[in-house]
Amino acid sequence: MAKVTKAKKVKKQKSIEETLWDSANKLRGSVEPSEYKHVVLGLIFLKFASDKFEERRNE
Repeated sequence: MAKVTKAKKVKKQKSIEETLWDSANKLRGSVEPSEYKHVVLGLIFLKFASDKFEERRNE
C-alpha cells in the first residue's frame, strides 16, 4: 500500500528544453512570436559583446 502512495507522489520531471521553452513563453508575455525574435537577438548580441569585453579586459 505504501509503494502505491509513494509512486503517485513522484512527478515526471521536465527536460531542460521543455523548461526553457516554458520560461521563454512566460517572459514573452503578450509580444507576438514573430516580434520576439528581435528581443532575443538583441539579448544574444549583448551577451556576446559582454563576453568579448570581459575577455579583452582580462588580457
